[in-house]
Amino acid sequence: MSMIAAAGPTRVTADPIGAALGELPVLVPVRPEHVPLAVRAVVVHAKQEWPAGAVCRNDRAPHPCRLARWGRRVLLAAGVFEERIHLLVAGGDPYASPWP
Repeated sequence: MSMIAAAGPTRVTADPIGAALGELPVLVPVRPEHVPLAVRAVVVHAKQEWPAGAVCRNDRAPHPCRLARWGRRVLLAAGVFEERIHLLVAGGDPYASPWP
């Protein structure tokens, strides 16, 4: 009996949790206590490359996962620039201030 190998790595294409539960809401105006939580969400749920595709570093869901998307939307709504969000993720400190 022979085994047939798959034709390549399986690509992760959709977020099943996000599809089932929908997006987390962003309250506008953003409350000050939500900003540190959003920073923690984007840093802890950062992208990690695997042979099967980009996944969330924390829960292995397809990246961006629900919390990473929520954190990014909260920070943008609070006035944090996209470049600063990238610096926060690259810095890896979940307790960093989003304000330069």
